[in-house]
Amino acid sequence: MSALLIAGSPSERSRSAALLDAVAQRLSVRGALVDRIHIRDLSPQALLLADFGHPTVVHAIDQVADASVLVVATPVYKAAYSGVLKVFLDLLPQTALKGKTVLPLATGGSPHHMLALDYALRPVLQSLGAKSILPGIYATDAQVTLTPEGSYHVQADIAARLDDAVNVLVTETLRPSPAQATRFAPVPFSQVRCSV
Repeated sequence: MSALLIAGSPSERSRSAALLDAVAQRLSVRGALVDRIHIRDLSPQALLLADFGHPTVVHAIDQVADASVLVVATPVYKAAYSGVLKVFLDLLPQTALKGKTVLPLATGGSPHHMLALDYALRPVLQSLGAKSILPGIYATDAQVTLTPEGSYHVQADIAARLDDAVNVLVTETLRPSPAQATRFAPVPFSQVRCSV
């Protein structure tokens, strides 16, 4: 399984990136190949001018195409996901998420913005053709705290939800399709017995 983690925060260090780091650790333990996109590192001019030919944009779109699973993390600003994430999603082809499973993550200052996952981000992910969008995880500032050393700590309640989400993510991706599940296993010719 290849998982692409998309950091939609304009900040270098953020609570939403801390959630991504926690998911990356859990996926790595499960044997997933993990890759990342920090949208803030892509060319700002290319993003804003929709320069589909810019090398950073081309590479990011290829990363999305190659992944079987996407984890998208964003801070919530003004009851919506970040503008940085919006301009990136706008550059993706209309079927960019076809056949892919997506786990949305978001952080915000208070619980009042948790519906941004369902009312703002989920419809966009759905319009890009995602096969499955798992229930999102929203964390407040009190649930992803800044330590004295300057790093972020994910509280136990959010860590447990991330554990559950990664388990579902792995089982959703590794589960055989309905067509594969109904097929008989191949039988080697040497095991075929015939009676008349």
